[in-house]
Amino acid sequence: MEAPMKLMCVVMFLMILSIAGINGVHGSGQQYGPCGKHNIEKEAEKLEPCTRAAQNRYVPVPKRCCDVIEKKLQKPGCLCAIMFTNTARNTGIKPEITVTIPKRCNIASRPVGHKCGAFPLL
Repeated sequence: MEAPMKLMCVVMFLMILSIAGINGVHGSGQQYGPCGKHNIEKEAEKLEPCTRAAQNRYVPVPKRCCDVIEKKLQKPGCLCAIMFTNTARNTGIKPEITVTIPKRCNIASRPVGHKCGAFPLL
């Protein structure tokens, strides 16, 4: 009786592994998303020139920040994801202020506010 039960367990285990292999298993540590193959935390580090402007809406936005934001606006979902990273949170970046940066840089196309969800552009 023990041998057939062990065989059944082994067969079930192999079947589960084969199904997982066919469908693909995504781990919870997956760090890629709307930024493609770029690590979102590393992408957040590129917004370092925008730190002060993303903390206070009355601080002037540096030219370097405007250049970086303009590049990131090619993929608005990526910029939205970057605003909610641990790196951004630890530096004190406020997403509701960050979405105002494209307007403050006078960038014509600024789809970030409505793409990120809950933040109205001011």
